Amino acid sequence: MGVGAWFYVALTIVTVGIALFIHNQRYVPAYLGGCRQLSWERQRCRNLAAEFGVYGLLAGVSACRVGIGADYWVYWLNFQLIAQDRHVSYEFGFRWIVKLMQFLFGEGTYRTIFFLFSVVTVFIFLKALHDQACWYAVSLYLLLAGGYYFSSMHSVRYYFALAAAMFSAKYVIRGEYGKFLAVILLAATIHKSVLVVIPAYLLARWFASRRFTTKQCFMVMGAGIVLILSQNLWKELIRKIIFLFYPYYEGSAFDVADISWVNVGKCMGVLVLGILCWKAGSRSENMVSENNVSKETEANRFYFFLNLEGLVLYTCGSFIPEISRIGYYLIIFQVFLIPNLLLRMKKGLLRNLCILGSLGAFALYFGVFLYRAYDPSVHLLPYLDWIFY
Repeated sequence: MGVGAWFYVALTIVTVGIALFIHNQRYVPAYLGGCRQLSWERQRCRNLAAEFGVYGLLAGVSACRVGIGADYWVYWLNFQLIAQDRHVSYEFGFRWIVKLMQFLFGEGTYRTIFFLFSVVTVFIFLKALHDQACWYAVSLYLLLAGGYYFSSMHSVRYYFALAAAMFSAKYVIRGEYGKFLAVILLAATIHKSVLVVIPAYLLARWFASRRFTTKQCFMVMGAGIVLILSQNLWKELIRKIIFLFYPYYEGSAFDVADISWVNVGKCMGVLVLGILCWKAGSRSENMVSENNVSKETEANRFYFFLNLEGLVLYTCGSFIPEISRIGYYLIIFQVFLIPNLLLRMKKGLLRNLCILGSLGAFALYFGVFLYRAYDPSVHLLPYLDWIFY
């Protein structure tokens, strides 16, 4: 690996090291339950100070980049077209923000636009961790090693929408659907692909709120098998709907049938981990109230069913252009589910093996990710910034 790759590794080690001082487990159930009357005790203040340090490092690295990502100069060109009031295939919300930034800082500005989306996107990602990550350091590690943060420097609009979807999950868990829809509709003005999470998250929430009997489980499994076997019947309908929103994808380089075996493996691994440790109870010494206990348990079930949806999508939806991006809306919650499942396991050899296995698997993925980051089609490495270059 080159110097740039080691810089990303060092950034990951330092930020995760800072995150080790964040002990969030006792507060997350209250956040998920919508509780806003938490005392400003010493640990909460330590958490916020450490989170501020993590945010400063991640936002700074993202905001100061220049020429990073295959889309960077494509955005730069389209910013000029927007300044000339010419047509670009960006959502109106993004175009309005670009026009506003150009009005404030001049038509030639582009670094300030990247700066704005960097600091906002990183903030939303970390706010989602603040509200939903029981084991903050591990969740942050999975967010970084999983490539989500680093890839946000590649596709500005999509990762803003992904961060917004991740943040909005707490409203689904609470049953505050109006707030959930408001966040998603706002994010859709930046990247309309995020609209797929509305039916996906609501369906997962419905499954998470139910307690199925054995007979009902077999019925759901049977329905899933029928759905998989009949995919050729509804494949063309789905493709027509997709091309209605993204007509330029049809027949393009993105319109290829390709199964993402890496993401299938991720989903299968989480499924196995869930089976291993789902027997753990929903009570914990650090929970705030019975209502918050149930919310925390329901959150895990919600993430679990989203992972199942992701598994079905990756195995049956290979005909969907840019399938990985759609799937990320579902499987990004592995950064919460995996640590939560590990926390629930009884201390012992099995738990230690699961922890090492999970961290090691993501470390291996991170290594491959960094190796591919030098590819011109990705161009996340070498890292350059406008301060020293």
